[in-house]
Amino acid sequence: MRILDMTTFVALARHRHFGRAAQELHTTQPAISIRLAAMEDEFGCRLMHRTGRDFALTASGQRVLETFQAILSSYEGLKRELAGETTHAPKVVRIGAIDSVSSTWMTAFVEALHEAAPTLKIELTVEGTKSLIEGMNKGEFDVIFAVDPAIGDNFRSFTSCVLQMTWAGSPKIINPDSTYSVDDLARMPIITFPKDTPPYRMIAPYFQDEQVLASKLTSSNSLYSIINLLIDGYGVGAIPTVTIKRELKMGLLHPIRVSKRFPPMPIIATYQATTETELIRRVVEQSRQSVALFCATVDPSMAWVD
Repeated sequence: MRILDMTTFVALARHRHFGRAAQELHTTQPAISIRLAAMEDEFGCRLMHRTGRDFALTASGQRVLETFQAILSSYEGLKRELAGETTHAPKVVRIGAIDSVSSTWMTAFVEALHEAAPTLKIELTVEGTKSLIEGMNKGEFDVIFAVDPAIGDNFRSFTSCVLQMTWAGSPKIINPDSTYSVDDLARMPIITFPKDTPPYRMIAPYFQDEQVLASKLTSSNSLYSIINLLIDGYGVGAIPTVTIKRELKMGLLHPIRVSKRFPPMPIIATYQATTETELIRRVVEQSRQSVALFCATVDPSMAWVD
């Protein structure tokens, strides 16, 4: 078995896509297919289940992957040792997060990663949950923090933290001393995330449970835009309380007293568990520590570790 074959298999497992693996290895898709077929022939079993462009590792393929990773790691270590190298080549971790994460504990998390691993290169992308899950499925991320998990044999997920949601609005249009029913809120302009997003899916049942439909809905895919629209008095909205701490303290926004509380929003971490397992494990563990530290520094009613 050639080092080239092992490298090809690990690249395929990481990207789960023949074209992207070929691009990384500077070769062609037919060449990748030939190498995989030769490996399966040599081992006498299927290493990957293929359906169109998508595929997943078989149980045998998972064992082969782990063995190849160990061999390649030892091989690279030997090369460095023989070459007299004293430092490891920089590694890259690709992280995706929604606005509610990037505006709260993400900065401290990234700083902690840099402090723990100064040579680690971090590629951070802030997107909505739907885009993050699609990117995870395409092999574009190593770890994502979203409202929904990415589902797949090569993924692992857990609840990173839980954020309390608060109905909030500008003093221009709400009375902080009044208690608003679902019907009262439904008669007001409502600012929310776009349809088919997880936060929107939380908004709709809030009203439908009471057989009340919101009269006006304005949507934005940006948390910052929603907050600005709320401050300007264009409507009311349910958003994570911790993301508007400053605005609440300054009086730009007020929490709305409601007869029906809005449910909290879990933040789900999903990470790929097939390649660079030790690196990803360290990144995930650091995320847990950073989240716990953040939750310990804010009002426990705003954010907590489940």
